[in-house]
Amino acid sequence: MNKNITVLIYTPAMDENKKDCIASAKLLTDNIIFVSPDSSYVETVREFGIKQARTNWVLILDADERITRELAEEIKKIIESRSFTSYKIPRKNVFGGNWLLHGGWWPDYQIRLINKKFFKGWPKRIHSTPRIVGAVGHLKNPLVHLFHGDIAAMVNKTAVFENVEADLLFRAGRPVNVPTFFRKYFAELWRRLIKGVGFLDGPFGIIESIYQAYSKTITQLFLYEKKQKGKSL
Repeated sequence: MNKNITVLIYTPAMDENKKDCIASAKLLTDNIIFVSPDSSYVETVREFGIKQARTNWVLILDADERITRELAEEIKKIIESRSFTSYKIPRKNVFGGNWLLHGGWWPDYQIRLINKKFFKGWPKRIHSTPRIVGAVGHLKNPLVHLFHGDIAAMVNKTAVFENVEADLLFRAGRPVNVPTFFRKYFAELWRRLIKGVGFLDGPFGIIESIYQAYSKTITQLFLYEKKQKGKSL
């Protein structure tokens, strides 16, 4: 076990994925910190968790992600080299038992391995990138991401996260109108399904492409509703 790194696991308190996630994290270290949501998005929680770590290196993991033995060994070696202050790790996104290789889902690099000494903060917005001083490296072996679970979970997740995104856009004064709904939907569908050839991943690749287009559109619908309510106040 490596004592020079902490695994930070973001997980809802009752998440059924937690047990398997912990088991995979222990391939790397026994230093594990759990953080549960106290806000509607993970970025603020991750920043808090990183500051609690007592090791220089922190690996960020969500409850629906798994560390493989190959990735654990690569990380152990890489943190001794000190070549970079953070690393992007490819994610193997698995939906319905299918590895999505198209539609922009592979290699899906994410900054997940961070040297705490160079960490400056995490912008408080969804899907933001952490602020880190120094050069970013890339790892070879992927995290396994078992995302969505089922379609009902997909829709419920969208209702929560896209409403938060719409709030941020509303506060920023972002404009929206009816043509925006169609533009967002068809642009994302084109990007994922046609340009990104998401259809090559079969039915689940097609479902995921449609879902992403739906998700982008829901954000704009929420934003439009908030603006209409704002006018009536």
